Amino acid sequence: MRSRSSEPRSLLPLGIVLGLVALFATGIGLGQAFDIPFPSLPNFSRGDGPLDRANPTRLTIPSLDVRARVIEVGKANDGSIATPDDDPVRQAGWYNQGPSPGEAGTAVIVGHVDTQSEPAVFAKLAQLTAGATIEVRRSDWRTVTFTVDSLEMYPKTKFPADKVFEEADRPRLALVTCGGDWIGGDIGYADNLIVMATLAS
Repeated sequence: MRSRSSEPRSLLPLGIVLGLVALFATGIGLGQAFDIPFPSLPNFSRGDGPLDRANPTRLTIPSLDVRARVIEVGKANDGSIATPDDDPVRQAGWYNQGPSPGEAGTAVIVGHVDTQSEPAVFAKLAQLTAGATIEVRRSDWRTVTFTVDSLEMYPKTKFPADKVFEEADRPRLALVTCGGDWIGGDIGYADNLIVMATLAS
């Protein structure tokens, strides 16, 4: 995904996350649903994980030498997940209407892959491999470590909401960015790159 300042709607397919969590179905691309109001999110399960709620503040991926500030993002005006556009090179965005990292459920952190002029925070995300670690620093000064389970690319018209938000025994983390071929227009990149990770023991 590119920064909205350079490609105004290239990130909009992240709204699929919001719409499809509510519908728990697949097959809706934001390019198809841009003018359709997104349903409200259901209540996420919270409080059953090993940690209480606390905002994430830093994201570190040691194998990629990624160190990013994490800011809160909510809903954009169109109902999709907002994106961290103030500093897309150094910031990722935690969706604050879902679980925080370490709570029960799947915490979602989104980020840009590039801007018009330079690589952005998730530029190297496609290089991750299963077994790699992702560390998230929280506002309670705890650092939670996740182990990467999978890295997969999906067309933006087939976001796998049922897989991303399925029940799990341990809290999970989803990192979402754009990938695949650049096709421009309202779509931007053709695909969504999704990294799924599980809280380490």
